[in-house]
Amino acid sequence: MAADSSAARRQRPDRLTPPAAASRPARRRAAPGEPASLDNLIHHRLRLGIVSALAAAERLTFNEIKALLHTTDGNLSVHARKLEDASYVTCIKGFDGRRPRTEYQLTALGRRELGRYLTHMESLIRATRDTLAR
Repeated sequence: MAADSSAARRQRPDRLTPPAAASRPARRRAAPGEPASLDNLIHHRLRLGIVSALAAAERLTFNEIKALLHTTDGNLSVHARKLEDASYVTCIKGFDGRRPRTEYQLTALGRRELGRYLTHMESLIRATRDTLAR
């Protein structure tokens, strides 16, 4: 029976991962006067660390990012993949001699979205400071 269930899993098309663009929800821009929503993709601590580090450097290797953020291989690869699926970062795979080398680079979209995220956070901080000053 185990062989039957594994064969059925291989044949089920709904078990396949959809293309990144198709799986990404459409992003709605805030109307004028309406507060902008926070980019939850960047807002996660590790993903914010990845895009911030890549904004400061042209390219970073997987191991450089892992050391900067004090994280594990699995954690970094999962969050880097989410950013890659959203087209915020690109992943460049190659070899350094015989050793595999994975580098990441922030895309123009990723840089723009990070800027938008930072602007939103700055406005939240300003509004909070104004509230506390009363």
